[in-house]
Amino acid sequence: MSPLLKLAVVGHTNVGKTSLLRTLTRDVGFGEVSHRPSTTRHVEGARLSVDGEAVLELYDTPGLEDAIALLEYLERLDRPGERLDGPARLARFLEGSEARQRFEQEAKVLRQLLASDAGLYVIDAREPVLAKYRDELAVLTMCGRPLLPVLNFVSSSQHREQAWRDALARLGLHALVCFDSVAPPLDGERRLYDSLALLLEKARPHLQRLADDHQAQRQLRRNSAARLIAELLLDCAACRRSVAAQTLLEQGAIRELHQVIRQREQRCVEALLRLYAFRQEDAKAAELPLLDGRWGDDLFNPETLKQLGIKVGGGMAAGAATGVGVDLLVGGITLGAAAVVGALIGGSAQTLRSYGARLKGKLKGQRELSVDDAVLRLLGLRQQHLLQALQNRGHAAVEAITLATPQEASWREGKLPDALYKARAHPEWSSLNPGACLQQSEREIQLRALTDALQSTA
Repeated sequence: MSPLLKLAVVGHTNVGKTSLLRTLTRDVGFGEVSHRPSTTRHVEGARLSVDGEAVLELYDTPGLEDAIALLEYLERLDRPGERLDGPARLARFLEGSEARQRFEQEAKVLRQLLASDAGLYVIDAREPVLAKYRDELAVLTMCGRPLLPVLNFVSSSQHREQAWRDALARLGLHALVCFDSVAPPLDGERRLYDSLALLLEKARPHLQRLADDHQAQRQLRRNSAARLIAELLLDCAACRRSVAAQTLLEQGAIRELHQVIRQREQRCVEALLRLYAFRQEDAKAAELPLLDGRWGDDLFNPETLKQLGIKVGGGMAAGAATGVGVDLLVGGITLGAAAVVGALIGGSAQTLRSYGARLKGKLKGQRELSVDDAVLRLLGLRQQHLLQALQNRGHAAVEAITLATPQEASWREGKLPDALYKARAHPEWSSLNPGACLQQSEREIQLRALTDALQSTA
């Protein structure tokens, strides 16, 4: 087995070292992230694996606080005529009492960098280039380990990326990477590992494995996410409730159907958050494009549909804005009694099994409630919208997800995927209906087709 590659994450206090580790490890609970300086007081490690084999160890280190004073102290330690290299100078310092007292935090950083193969020097790109940062780099380079500067927070409008690039070049550090730990670029990790491979040629196979695995895992998450959304939409499209044609009974059944659909959407949201290793509080309803921040209530509110550019159908404009279609079979078709009798007499055994009870219900004056197409559009848009935000979110983000109005036109105005229309005729395909049969091969075929359609619009 090849030896583990060890990286020390170093830099000034409060520049986002722990945030970077959270994003690289996809662990929102790693370390402590705070706007207060010196939050990290001890070295903390994490391990990245591929196919069960540990490949990379990352070490979060305390922030450097007084590099100017430390550099001056190191220069005073030099004896006349001595020409010690950097590691030898630091070894003398680490053996002394000041490494356990005044410069205790800096000593922890230097020991970890000396024990590592390389270091990631994290920079808050919003900060001006100050003398203390140049002194930090002077001290860190004494360790004799390759350093890769990581420009953090470059998505901020206040970043000073070019100023940092110029300053680092003057110090001989021409290889660097931009990696915003709050909003990382989709290829950010690959670029980081490729840049490291330029500094650590022997570690290139390890780093290539990590980059390839990251890409594969990202695609698997996208596939799984599309499947979760497809299951939600199919469940809701096939969901039906039979009710006697009496106003009070219909209103009660509509309220019950509303609640069922709201709960089903919430389960999908929670599953997407788990898939991308985020917390439930990371997607607050108030931050979504909803009316008054009400996630569930807004699902059947015409105003919410209008916010996302969805045309309101008859079921939403009339019937007290129910968002529910009232029909017998599919697509809003209402069969008269003669047609019902004809269907029962002339129908095949398959027709009788699938629709017999429902057709008989029509003769008894019952109606069937289903989810309106406009609500299905809203469900599809909201979940795809959330998915896009999760894919672009770093695990260091502490603010709730904020989303802009989605630009996907096909789900707002175009024809819904055929799988949803087919599901209308198969209530047994919905886990929300009594007696659901979810293992049918035809259901699986339509579920896969819907998953592919969602991925093509992502």
